[in-house]
Amino acid sequence: MGKRFSTLDIGIDRKNLDAEVDSCMADIGTEATLDKELTKSVADFQQGAILKGRVVRVAGNDIVVDIGYKSEGFIEKTEFESLEALEPGVELEVYLDQIEDSSGLVVLSKKKADRIRGWERVMETYKIGDVVKGKAVRKIKGGLLVDIGVHVFLPASQIDIRRVGDPGDWVGREMECKIIKIDEDRRNIVLSRRKLLEEERDRMKKDLLSTIQKGEVRRGVVKNITDFGAFIDLGGIDGLLHITDMSWGRVQHPSEVLKVDQQVEVKVLDFDPQRERISLGLKQLSPDPWSQVPEKYPIGSKNKGTVVNIMPYGAFVKLEDGVEGLVHVSEMSWTRSIQHPSEVVSQGQQVEVVVLDINRDKQEISLGMKQAEENPWTQVEERYPPGTKIKGKVRNMTTYGAFIELEEGIDGLLHVSDMSWTKKITHPSAMLKKGDEVEAVVLTVDQERKRVALGMKQLSEDPWEKNIPSQFKPGDLVKGEVTKLTSFGAFVEISSDLEGLLHISEMSSGKVEKPEEVVQPGQKLELKILNVDPVERKIGLSLKALQPGGEDSESKPAEVGAEEPKKDA
Repeated sequence: MGKRFSTLDIGIDRKNLDAEVDSCMADIGTEATLDKELTKSVADFQQGAILKGRVVRVAGNDIVVDIGYKSEGFIEKTEFESLEALEPGVELEVYLDQIEDSSGLVVLSKKKADRIRGWERVMETYKIGDVVKGKAVRKIKGGLLVDIGVHVFLPASQIDIRRVGDPGDWVGREMECKIIKIDEDRRNIVLSRRKLLEEERDRMKKDLLSTIQKGEVRRGVVKNITDFGAFIDLGGIDGLLHITDMSWGRVQHPSEVLKVDQQVEVKVLDFDPQRERISLGLKQLSPDPWSQVPEKYPIGSKNKGTVVNIMPYGAFVKLEDGVEGLVHVSEMSWTRSIQHPSEVVSQGQQVEVVVLDINRDKQEISLGMKQAEENPWTQVEERYPPGTKIKGKVRNMTTYGAFIELEEGIDGLLHVSDMSWTKKITHPSAMLKKGDEVEAVVLTVDQERKRVALGMKQLSEDPWEKNIPSQFKPGDLVKGEVTKLTSFGAFVEISSDLEGLLHISEMSSGKVEKPEEVVQPGQKLELKILNVDPVERKIGLSLKALQPGGEDSESKPAEVGAEEPKKDA
């Protein structure tokens, strides 16, 4: 019988398993191991002997048994599940636990006798490699105790193919296991349910590999879920159901569609027998919604959809499960300059869109939101024909002009050159600030380019056409105030909103490097008009022409109100 109980190599890591069993057996106690003395062949009426006895009576908490000894023996009632069958005269096998205890009584045990007989039957019946059935009765350190007639050990690592969480969840379950180790001396048996499952899986795998075909539908069980998909156990082999093949619609995570241990029907998309890889599909079991897109959503049709994703360049709108279109940021508003789609839409929002284009091969639909509304620019020219006087607020300013809001979404540009007939405006901030309400006149409307040109100076007559040429003539003396300096001279206001240019060359008879060497902003001067050009709208001024000494003089400019220089007698 010795060879039959030697350990058989059946694919289990012997070294690790032995260590696992050794560390756990100490906790099994009398449920799994017995003292060697209990199994010795002993003479009658010696401690440790198994004897036949007959029930005499029930006395208090004990069962009195006649074993043919000079005195009767006692078994505690707690060793029996039921006392109904324990009538006087019933024969029992009992274990002689103590011949005489401290009270001088003979102590017997029915459980220990049954346990020894059970182990003897197990030893005679089973060998390593046999399949046994039993119920998990208790969780212990490192695994479970399984009742196969006696309590044997099932390590946690051998419960299932995949790692189990709490072995206690298996208590009370009937299971089939394979015996992988028998230790006769220590009276313990080690089981493996995992080994049995792996062998069964190998058989199923061979069958699956010989029968599976591309395009067929198979039933499987979801075994694992990852960010990129789910692994489906088809019976011997796991196939990959990628997230993109779960639904025609948008799936953020596979757990939205499947859960572990769920039974599911899938289609075999591809099969590599050499690498034993199977690609599966779930959405392929239902019709592709894109097959009907051109008929259901013709170009130009207006539809309702839900915003499902927002990107910097636009928003994706779901028309139905599996059919989404892109609303580019440029197609969201006729009038607003949108920097990011989130300025207009939010995820989950219901929107109305118009189909602009369909690419069936790429499964792409171009959508527009602004096309679902009337284009306000088609009415701008009718509402604001050239010559119309308007009032509006300064909404924004640039270096070249100010944008005036005519109505919500419609701005007109007031260029710096159209702010004044007579002043040289280099930046709109010289005359306006953001939020100012201004009056202007519509100059032009470019509907195609969506531009409205405005003017402020056009609200009054052009003084260059009548007043200025007749009022200011070359040789006239004028008084003015320096408004600003430039690298080439200074602008001097000689009348309300009328400026002339004092060129740097006309500031002094001597050489002037910079205008600020001679004049400063706000300084009041008397000047001579050199020329008036109605075409170029320029007035040339001179300071040096009024200085005594002519071209050779380097005198400082004469300020208005200063004393006239004395003439020599």
